[in-house]
Amino acid sequence: MGLKRGIEIIPLSSVKGGMAEFYTPQSSHETMLVNVPAGTIDDLFVHHFQTDQLLVVRGSFVLVVLQNRQYQYIPLSEAHPTIAKIPPGVPHGAINPSAEPCVLVNAVLRHGAPSERDYRPLRQPFPYDMNTVNRLLHNLTSLTTA
Repeated sequence: MGLKRGIEIIPLSSVKGGMAEFYTPQSSHETMLVNVPAGTIDDLFVHHFQTDQLLVVRGSFVLVVLQNRQYQYIPLSEAHPTIAKIPPGVPHGAINPSAEPCVLVNAVLRHGAPSERDYRPLRQPFPYDMNTVNRLLHNLTSLTTA
């Protein structure tokens, strides 16, 4: 499922080897482990010279992307190994309304030196729709337990 401006949502394929399951690795220049604490409602921010490749390894959260003056809400969970690929210049943030932290890996692709403007909070043009966020996470959890 692709979103405008190059956002990509890529389900990972895996190969089973004995009791272990091996997932497709992501090429990167730098790999970060990211903790999104319980109760997080993050500001939007943008990267100018990097592509984020996010994979949840514990818990779940909702990635918020601002496009055409609308928010896109993308639920991500450890139960559904999926890469969210965010190119430079796309405002995005994280929401984790649950009581548990979410841990993800960011396989960063660099397109130049980090900018001093990276990670600066952007003003939200309008509030997040928390009903949508909670519904999406509930639906994702329902799929996992069904």
